[in-house]
Amino acid sequence: MLNKLNVKKLYFLIGPLLVLLIIISCVEKPTTIDLSGVWEVKLDSTNIGDSEDWASNKFVGTSIDLPNTLDDVAIGTPSTLEPAINNYVMSNLTRKHQYIGKAWYQKEIEIPASWKDKNIQLGLERIIWESSVYVDGNLIGSANSLVGSHNYNLTKSLTPGKHLLTVCIDNSNKFPLINVAGTMYPDKVNQDMAHAYTNHTQIKWNGILGDMKLVASDNNTPENVQIYPNAELNKLKVIFDQSNDVGESVKLIIKSTDGIEVYNNKVMVSKIENNQFVLEVDKPSNLELWDEFNPKLYDVEVITNTGKAGARFGYKFISSKDGDLLLNDHRIFLRGNLECVIFPLTGHPPTEKEEWTTLIKQAKAYGLNHLRFHSWCPPKSAFQAADEAGFYVQVELPHWSLKVGEDQKTTAFLRKEADKMIKDYGNHPSFIFMALGNELQGDISVLNEMVAHLKPKDNRHLYATTAFSFQQPTGTRPEKEDEFFIAQWTAKGWIRGQGIFNAKPPHFDADYTSGSAHINMPLVSHEIGQYSVYPDMSEIEKYTGVLKPLNFIAVKNDLEKKGLLDLAPDFTYNSGKLAALLYKEEIERALKTPSFDGFQLLQLQDFPGQGTALVGLLNAFWESKGVISAEEFSQFNSELVPLIRFEKAVYENGELFEATIEIANFYKELDDQTIDWTITDEANNELKKGTLSEVNLAIGNNTDLGKIVHNVNVESAKKLTITVSLKDTKYKNSWNIWVYPKNVSTTDKSIVFTTSITTAEKALKNGKKVFLNPDPKSLKGITGRFVPVFWSPVHFPNQPATMGVLLDEKHPAFKKFPTDSHTNWQWWDLCINSKSVIVDSIAIKPLVRVIDNFVTNHHLTNLFEAKVGNGQLVFSSIDLYSKLNERPVARQLKHSVLEYMKSTNFKPVNTISMKDIKSLVEKNKQTDFSAKDIYK
Repeated sequence: MLNKLNVKKLYFLIGPLLVLLIIISCVEKPTTIDLSGVWEVKLDSTNIGDSEDWASNKFVGTSIDLPNTLDDVAIGTPSTLEPAINNYVMSNLTRKHQYIGKAWYQKEIEIPASWKDKNIQLGLERIIWESSVYVDGNLIGSANSLVGSHNYNLTKSLTPGKHLLTVCIDNSNKFPLINVAGTMYPDKVNQDMAHAYTNHTQIKWNGILGDMKLVASDNNTPENVQIYPNAELNKLKVIFDQSNDVGESVKLIIKSTDGIEVYNNKVMVSKIENNQFVLEVDKPSNLELWDEFNPKLYDVEVITNTGKAGARFGYKFISSKDGDLLLNDHRIFLRGNLECVIFPLTGHPPTEKEEWTTLIKQAKAYGLNHLRFHSWCPPKSAFQAADEAGFYVQVELPHWSLKVGEDQKTTAFLRKEADKMIKDYGNHPSFIFMALGNELQGDISVLNEMVAHLKPKDNRHLYATTAFSFQQPTGTRPEKEDEFFIAQWTAKGWIRGQGIFNAKPPHFDADYTSGSAHINMPLVSHEIGQYSVYPDMSEIEKYTGVLKPLNFIAVKNDLEKKGLLDLAPDFTYNSGKLAALLYKEEIERALKTPSFDGFQLLQLQDFPGQGTALVGLLNAFWESKGVISAEEFSQFNSELVPLIRFEKAVYENGELFEATIEIANFYKELDDQTIDWTITDEANNELKKGTLSEVNLAIGNNTDLGKIVHNVNVESAKKLTITVSLKDTKYKNSWNIWVYPKNVSTTDKSIVFTTSITTAEKALKNGKKVFLNPDPKSLKGITGRFVPVFWSPVHFPNQPATMGVLLDEKHPAFKKFPTDSHTNWQWWDLCINSKSVIVDSIAIKPLVRVIDNFVTNHHLTNLFEAKVGNGQLVFSSIDLYSKLNERPVARQLKHSVLEYMKSTNFKPVNTISMKDIKSLVEKNKQTDFSAKDIYK
């Protein structure tokens, strides 16, 4: 029998154990196992590995910390390429190590006892291209996806205890027909162009990125929660999956991300099909709408009879009406930019939200509100960052093909990818557009059928068959199932500057209405810009990751060899200034076009692939090249932009400058506003000013708000600046015009001006000052163009490929000719009526240097000086002799050069011969070039 003493002793023995058991029972059991960390990897590029043997037994390979790629740890074949200007090197940045094929990753794991009888799922967030999973040597299954996680149900295979987990990843091309081939690149591995699988931006890495985890849950718990606002913005529908019945009602809780509860109630629920359930409630009154100005997010939780599940969302509805793009029933305008997986340190997209947040913050600083993910879909972290920033995104299938529909397996793969995208990312409010790929061609009916399948399945996004197409008529008008239309031209003409800015004199009273007004759905201009900027040699040292900038190094070596390296920073800056000028006009024309709903730049940052397409005002790291600041760029690229329409860039004394003021307002309605305008000269002297009062600004295009009128009255040439601003706000914008006197001398008795080389030779022999101006068409060289290289001289070699002018604006030759050091609008007539002559072997001093493209790197000029025999020469391959009464800029430049030649400042240093001059004469007829020729 127990006496009191024994009971007391027993209590002291058992009590602590009971307490410990109680504590253990209260500790939350782990529901996830993080698989990141050290794995073993073994390569199998020849596909001879014994899967049963390799997956059944622990192998000794190379240790790798996952998530990671083989490139990151220098596993693969080392590159043997050397810097050289050829299509191997200039194709793209060079992988330091490259591996294509199967790689086996293995790790021993331990499953806790608490997971007995649990549902166990394996998720591997991002893989290229195919994965196969084995547990203890048994194949569980395989997955193919380029758009999202590879998921496996391991419930039957993972009992409590230790197991050998093996993942085989094959990054070889599984569906070649999703990719257009860039056949100009001789290395076959570099011919795939779609950005989900390419070496041009993202690389064809092998590895695992992002989340790697096992998740345990009770069986039959809810999952896949999808939240749907309605078009009227007064309801909220929630759909979720559960494998068993949920009863008549579930609890629905909605909280803001800062913890404020906006809904908590039981809600009636009904079954749809396939274990899907739906509930619908009235929109809570304090549930705010999501948009770029109010990126409010909420967490939804559904609690059923078996468990709970949740998702984050923003309450928004994207739609269109009368051809306008609407968000929450208000018109929006997409100021977009392409994102093509350009991350040059890693060669793969970041899976951490912080990196995307930084990128989007920089994009917003430059006035953007939209990213188009060209032929790929980013990881969830990109959507999360965009949701929080109020940034709109367009995602696409991993698809850029000229053979749509030719292969049924490819089509089936793409259908599956599309369904996965809307399931995995559909709740993200930033996800407003989805296209089935880039510039698709082939059986367009297949694309229409795919869009018809997606639209009723998920109405939270708008869908398009393709982001533009060169196939007609597809590329010129919307397809049957399109809900938005992306184009660079329509049947009625160009709707981007590529076919205009070189063909027509500068004019600022135009928009793209003539080519777009008939399109009765949201219209976004396709890949506008593509103005090449000269490579920045200082960028080379930034490439400290998996890619080598052999293309940049090759250009640097060539410049050094040709004695041009010291000019490289000037080439970058001045070509960049021309590009910025053109991007400004591209954007402003789009903003002026009432039938436009946005544009997509190609692009703000460099594209280091496809022939080294350095079209950015920022480098590939999203860093400024020092060409234009975010503040300057956002003056013409913002939610509210003052604009003016005026006839031309160049005026003569006695003419009337007249401009109409308008404002593109996609911010909010603003009443009783004041608009100020000024005209100033280069010394910032105010020549005229004015004010518009009591202006009401609606959402959209506010046109004909008032006029600026100025009588041009000058005795000397001047550059003027017109500025329009919205009073007491940050919103302002400015433009330049150039004004010239009509009566200036264009002859001088002391100088022989001639178009004849023979006449020039005689005069030079006699020790005269000679201004030689042959017909530009009679000269060898590159046909003069105002616009720079389009995209890349490697990718599009069929184009006159220069990159603007470079000069010393303070040189006395330009004392009477106001100019910048770079091409500006007043140079249009001079550039178009010129020839850039190659003077590689002629020792002259250019007064105007023409920047050559970075493949040929010639010494180019269209105006130079030299000593020839006993005489002194200025040579112009710009037409400065014909119709000067109609060409005030040419007249003024000729006058300024003659004044310089008369002065004591004219003292040419370099000596050349008449043979050198005669070598510039062309003997063969040259052909004309039009903008569409580039695609031939």
